[in-house]
Amino acid sequence: MSQTAFIFPGQGAQYFGMGRDFYENCPESAAVFELAEDVTGLPVKRLCFEENDQLNITEYTQICLLTAELAALKAVEARGFTPCVSAGLSLGEYAALVAAGRLDMAAAMKLVRQRGIYMQEAVPAGGAMAAVLGLDYGAVERICVDTKGLVELANYNCPGQIVISGEEDAVTAAGEALKAAGAKKVAMLKVSGPFHSSMLSGAGKRLAQALESVELTDSQIPYVCNTDAEYITDSSKIKPLLIRQVSSSVRWEQSIRKMIDAGVDTFVEIGPGKTLCGFLKRIDRSVTAINIDKYEDLEKLLKIEK
Repeated sequence: MSQTAFIFPGQGAQYFGMGRDFYENCPESAAVFELAEDVTGLPVKRLCFEENDQLNITEYTQICLLTAELAALKAVEARGFTPCVSAGLSLGEYAALVAAGRLDMAAAMKLVRQRGIYMQEAVPAGGAMAAVLGLDYGAVERICVDTKGLVELANYNCPGQIVISGEEDAVTAAGEALKAAGAKKVAMLKVSGPFHSSMLSGAGKRLAQALESVELTDSQIPYVCNTDAEYITDSSKIKPLLIRQVSSSVRWEQSIRKMIDAGVDTFVEIGPGKTLCGFLKRIDRSVTAINIDKYEDLEKLLKIEK
C-alpha cells in the first residue's frame, strides 16, 4: 500500500482556464466554484476561466488559485483517495489544511481572500524577489547576510533552486555577488512584492486578527507546515504558523524530505501546473510524483495502491 501525500502549489502556478474542465465534468468541483463566489462575492469562475487583467494581481490570484486547487481536490476525493499527510507551498498550505480536514472550505476561502488583500496592501515600494540557481543554501545565506540592506531567503525549493526576497537594491546587489560566487543564474521574478520576507510582517499582523474568528479542528491527517517543515498534529499550533508564514521562509525541500523520511513514497500534486513535481525530481527521484492539473489527469490515480 502506498503512503500518499497530497501537495498543493503556490502563487505563480495560476493560468487562464485553470479548473474549467473540473467545473464542467465533476459536480463536486463545480460546487467549489459556486461556494467561492458565494463566500467572496467575486466572479471567481470568470477570473479563472477567461483571460483578464486581474488574475495575476495578488488579491485575486490567491482566492482563484485556492478555488482551483480545492476543485481538483474534490475530484480526487470523489475517486476515493485520501492522503496520509498534506502540505502546500505558501498559499497552497491553505488547501493542504482543507485536505487534512483541519480547516473548513468556506473558512479557508474567506481567510485567503483576506490574506490576498492584506499582502497586496502591505507591499512596500522597492521590494523584489529573485530565483537563484546552482548554489547551495549555505552560500546563498552567507551572501545575503553580507549584503547591505534587507535581503532574505524566501523559498528553499529544491537542491540548486532558492528564492531571495527583500529591498530591490539589496536583492540586485546580492544577485551580483551570487553570480560572482558561482550561481548559474539569478533571475528577477515578476512579482508584486517581496513575499516571504520580513517586509511583509504587517500583513501577518492583520492576518492574525482575521484568524481570531477562524475555527480549526483536529484530524487524523497531519500536515507539514512551511515555516519549520514539521508534522503538525495539534491544530492549536496552526494559527501562529500561518501568521509567521507570510513573512518567513518557505522550507519546501525540507518539508518534502520530512515526509519521505516518515515513509511517504507517493506525492500527488493537486492544482494548476506541475511545478512541485519538478521540484520532487530534484529532491528525490526514487518517489512517485503525479500531478492533477486537468480532469483527464485523474486517470493517473490508478497508479496508486490504495
